[in-house]
Amino acid sequence: MSFVVNGKTFSQQPRPGQCLRTFLRHLGWFGVKKGCDAGDCGACTVWLDGRPVHSCITPAFRAEGHEVTTIEGLGTPENPHPMQRQFRDAPGFQCGFCTAGMIMTAAALTDEQKQDLPHALKGNLCRCTGYRAVEDAINGVCAIEVAEPGAVIGTSVAAPAATGVVTGRAEYTMDTEPEGMLHLKVLHSPHAHARIVSVDKSAALAVPGVQRVYTWEDVPRKLFTTAVHTDHLVDPDDTYILDDVVRFVGQRVVAVLADSIAAAEEGCRRVVVEYEVLPAVFDPEQAMAFGAPQLHGSDDPFVQDPVHNILIELHGEIGDTTQGFAEADVVHEGTYFSPRVQHVHLETHGSIAWMDAGRLHVRTSSQSPWVAKGKLAHLFDLRPDQIRVFCERVGGGFGGKQEVLSEDLVALATLDTGRPTCLEYTREEEFTSATTRHPMKITVKLGARADGTLTAIQFRNISNTGAYGNHGGETLFAGGSAVAAYRCPNKKFDGYVVYTNTLPSGGLRGYGMTQPVFAMESAMHELAVALGMDPLELRRRNIVRPGDALLSIDDEADDVAFTEDGLGTCIDRVDAALRAHPDGQALGPDWSIGVGTAASIHETAPPTEHISVGLATLGDDGFYEIAVGTVEFGEGTSTAHVQIAAAELGTTPARIRLVQSDTDRTGFDTGAFASAGLFVAGNAVARSAAALRDRILRFASAHTGAALESCAMDDDAVRCGDTRVPLADLAVAARSRGARLTESRKAYGSPRSLSCNAHGFRIAVHRVTGEIRILYSVQAIDAGVVINPEQVRGQIEGGVVQGVGFVLTEHHLMTDGVVTNPTLRNYRIPTYADAPRTEVILVGSTDSAGPVRAKGIAESCVNPVAPALANAVQDATGIRYRELPLTPDRIFPALRTSRLTSTG
Repeated sequence: MSFVVNGKTFSQQPRPGQCLRTFLRHLGWFGVKKGCDAGDCGACTVWLDGRPVHSCITPAFRAEGHEVTTIEGLGTPENPHPMQRQFRDAPGFQCGFCTAGMIMTAAALTDEQKQDLPHALKGNLCRCTGYRAVEDAINGVCAIEVAEPGAVIGTSVAAPAATGVVTGRAEYTMDTEPEGMLHLKVLHSPHAHARIVSVDKSAALAVPGVQRVYTWEDVPRKLFTTAVHTDHLVDPDDTYILDDVVRFVGQRVVAVLADSIAAAEEGCRRVVVEYEVLPAVFDPEQAMAFGAPQLHGSDDPFVQDPVHNILIELHGEIGDTTQGFAEADVVHEGTYFSPRVQHVHLETHGSIAWMDAGRLHVRTSSQSPWVAKGKLAHLFDLRPDQIRVFCERVGGGFGGKQEVLSEDLVALATLDTGRPTCLEYTREEEFTSATTRHPMKITVKLGARADGTLTAIQFRNISNTGAYGNHGGETLFAGGSAVAAYRCPNKKFDGYVVYTNTLPSGGLRGYGMTQPVFAMESAMHELAVALGMDPLELRRRNIVRPGDALLSIDDEADDVAFTEDGLGTCIDRVDAALRAHPDGQALGPDWSIGVGTAASIHETAPPTEHISVGLATLGDDGFYEIAVGTVEFGEGTSTAHVQIAAAELGTTPARIRLVQSDTDRTGFDTGAFASAGLFVAGNAVARSAAALRDRILRFASAHTGAALESCAMDDDAVRCGDTRVPLADLAVAARSRGARLTESRKAYGSPRSLSCNAHGFRIAVHRVTGEIRILYSVQAIDAGVVINPEQVRGQIEGGVVQGVGFVLTEHHLMTDGVVTNPTLRNYRIPTYADAPRTEVILVGSTDSAGPVRAKGIAESCVNPVAPALANAVQDATGIRYRELPLTPDRIFPALRTSRLTSTG
């Protein structure tokens, strides 16, 4: 068969049933991405005779005799298509994984179609941008600025990989195919709790192409945690690579290694496993009850109460809450439930491993290659120098890739066979065997005087960690920030992390704070209603102020400092914005209008140890190389790091070459999560760049004989008095003397700063159907000194839309431990049509300990969204919904009951 792809003719025979996406990637067109294999996400969009199609559901043979155009054929880095330029200059992407497909759709739109983007983009999903930036790109809005030497902070410069992303040249994890690569597929448990009695591999091994079948007996019998932290002691070692006991439906049982994915999948189907089914428990309160099935033994002393399935519990009291409630004029108590939700990063988990010169190399989709390397060394008894772990560009993470979920199996197979090995999750596997946000049931009791002064806060959190404890303790502890946001002399905190026979929970954007903020801010709104007080005024009277300690569980001092009232300012700005915006009454009498607000705080680094090493070097060509271990997956740290370095070195981003996320080429870095990619790694970059600047100036002074104080950085040179010496000349001069102009510095996640934000919604709720329409959305956020305004705006908009999805459309449905909607189509992340435009108000401050006094905001922007929206629904309907998501099936019955009651 003959195919024309991007103007080139290929004579290839597709495999029977092969889709066009896999066929094109086999031909080397890796700009065609995999996000779903079901025609849901649009990441694989290509043109067939100029018409956009989803290549994952287009049979490859149908392209014969037609012209296929991929993102690579649309334009080149040197001569991009106008739509590629527009996406680069808007910028219309963050992680960029969906961008190729989005551009292929957008570039084919007629002027008429551009007038109805909700319909025109219904087949393309983005999890990162919030879609406003996509719309701007399609409409030719340019926000990218050119920076002057040294004056780069506060400028919306382009991302270093921008041209590569929009032209399809930027490599993501799976965009390679080493010669002789084998494929792994996994057989997953059909039972929520069972012991494996026997595994018969014979039929699987008889499948042509199957090389190995691995069971629990074929892997190192070492306990570990999949969670990624520098301090591994904050998580329980309760997981094996493969185990003889399964604790959730979807757990790995057998791994089949074969020459092709099809052979590996057929091998999985032919493995015969005999199980002894064990009693299961799915509800955390039932799991804590006497006589419940016990999920884990007493192997790990970290597990506090294995008999009652309690991984960890936290208890603390400040003051006397009993007395505090006795002093209150009004007491409110409510229980709020945040369900399981998924990250839905469009690039699924995946890793590729190979051997080179006796060393194991692992290319992976991870938020922390360095910690992954440490885990692999532990599991396989390897020295650190025997392993390299690295990342190319990662297609989204949101905390879901703060785990080791695929690296261990590819390492196992490659160490065993010596051949390259690949494991790539399907979208269904993401929903059924990766991680989710912790479901939390939180009871909040608040007491207040008539003037709104809080007298007591009582907080009880039951967190469902699922079958394994990765991130269980850390997310429980982090949730204390919701309580710490308010001054109150009497506080009581009780928290439990509980094992159940459900999918393991993990880290997700907001990291243990999103659920408690939903509960606390919902309760504050209800308390305000009971007091007859404006909810924002109630917050103003009780929020922490500069000089206050952040207290939740105990009154011990911590390392978080703030000297400016960012939270108060954010509340005031949201209040003013809501008052200034039209109320939307034009919708008509069938709609009720409501306003809801919420506020939150966020520490700018994790409470446990976080380390990053920066290395700055002047190359012989006069360009700088900045090496830092942080991964880029759409949070924008690469752009920020380049800007930070350029500011310290008095140059422009164009003169900075960034090396990142490679354990062979960078110093240690804990990972990009909890905003530490900016706050900690950014400090490492700033310190190493500043040290290099000082070293260059000293060398230039000695080289020219000029006084040190007369020497200054000047873009591509150093000016020493009246003499301007090019950097390239200085580098060569240094090397000729046996010296190298390079410096390294470390940074730690302490002291930490405080970022604050507030969100407001004006919404309409249909009185009959319960349909919710967002009329206006605004978020004010204290981001410290803003490094890249457009990038910060994009992060906030994306976080808001993600939060809206958590509230209105997304629900990880599970029945008896079985996920019943493991597809994008049925899980329903927001589309362009669902996404509100959010007014972003950047509240500047200078009280940060971060680089150039910046604060990370990628985590915090999502936290107040759910309570603000739920509070708006209460304001519109008079009905309190305390369980998310607020889907029509939950809204409608209560509305109907309310109507019947009011008319009865």
